[in-house]
Amino acid sequence: MARPPHARERVLDAYEALLISAGERTATLDAVARAADVSKGGLLYHFASKDELASAMIGRLDRLVEEDVATMVEAPEGPVEYYLRTSVMMDDSLDRAIIAASRLAQGGSSSAAEALHRMRDRFAEGISPHVRDQAALDLVLLLSDGLFFNNALDAAGSDGVVPAGAGLDALVTLVRRSVEN
Repeated sequence: MARPPHARERVLDAYEALLISAGERTATLDAVARAADVSKGGLLYHFASKDELASAMIGRLDRLVEEDVATMVEAPEGPVEYYLRTSVMMDDSLDRAIIAASRLAQGGSSSAAEALHRMRDRFAEGISPHVRDQAALDLVLLLSDGLFFNNALDAAGSDGVVPAGAGLDALVTLVRRSVEN
């Protein structure tokens, strides 16, 4: 009898959460099974190895990036503003997948590092037609990286590391005036 499809996602969610909270070394198959509240056999039914689990995590990232790029290029406010505003982490599926893949890459996974490069390339492709040149594209991408990273630092509640409200509005306006065609 086949396992319910939601069990696979629950295992993947548990793996992602362990990667984020404790890193790649701690996210063993046993730990993932415990966190997902499945037997190790149940986990192995869906993922025969830790490599398959990592591959599925990377596949999740790729899928979420494609969905976000599609949303970004159709965003009423335009891709530049959308990308900058969504760079401030909201603890959504894409944010978690990026952090999990980053943890895998930090652990030496070339597949995860390649996925993160693909992600950056996909966002660059979506933004590029809306900025005047390579320097403008670099400004948007690097500012986004800074917002994402500093927002992660601000998770402890240090307040003020990442602009919000009117401060973020002013930053987005300044960048848009600087980079858009």
